[in-house]
Amino acid sequence: MNDILAYLPTFAVNVGRLCLWLALLSLVFVPLERWLAVRKARLPRRALAINLGLYFLNSLLPAAVLSALMAVVTVAAHAALPPALPAALGALPLAVKLPLSFLIAEIGFYWGHRLSHRLPWLWYFHSVHHKPEHLYFLINTHAHPVDMVVTRLFGMTPLYILGLAGASAGGSATPALVIIIGTIWGFFIHSNLQVRLGPLESVVATPAFHHWHHTSIAPLDRNFSSTLPFLDRVFGTWYLPDHWPSAYGLADAAPKSSGPVA
Repeated sequence: MNDILAYLPTFAVNVGRLCLWLALLSLVFVPLERWLAVRKARLPRRALAINLGLYFLNSLLPAAVLSALMAVVTVAAHAALPPALPAALGALPLAVKLPLSFLIAEIGFYWGHRLSHRLPWLWYFHSVHHKPEHLYFLINTHAHPVDMVVTRLFGMTPLYILGLAGASAGGSATPALVIIIGTIWGFFIHSNLQVRLGPLESVVATPAFHHWHHTSIAPLDRNFSSTLPFLDRVFGTWYLPDHWPSAYGLADAAPKSSGPVA
């Protein structure tokens, strides 16, 4: 009981921080989604309440679980790997370490996401994210906590193994920045914004790019990248026509459990 009471101030600070982030996100996206909507729709109050609940749940629980799992990964990596490589990568300046870490994490996120569409036991959790039939910024955190933990494990584990995160990297700034950048961009690509970025769409993921991942009228096995769409070009899952999807959600979206992943 005393341990719980001791944690309450930290929990209250985290909730307050999330409330501030939600206010900032709403100030940005709510008016923009009214002016530049891909599809205008009135969200039922129950759906809004669910999305708000998932926003808080998935901003708190996966982070707590991952911190414990990454501690185990770090110990295992130190026991299994020679120390020279993690030490060398961990000593890199932040200006080099951050983009390198971001690229490595994005490759991990890509394959974690792609496998979540291929393996039935992962799709069971990931399908929660594909159920909404209307996309807007809060759909970024409309997910099962297990799905969020699994996907982030794919991205974060290589960083801890290679020494780009954790104690050997001088602290947790790098993985925190990777998660923060990816999360902020996640709200953008799920937003109901009818914006196109021209040539930049080959460099960074956009709402148009990610909306085609959520369509219910075609296969969902494309556009797995969260921020770097060139990975979909490299791995053969790029799809970005000039128009927008006409419907979202789940149709016949069961994963294909047979055959190779690639």
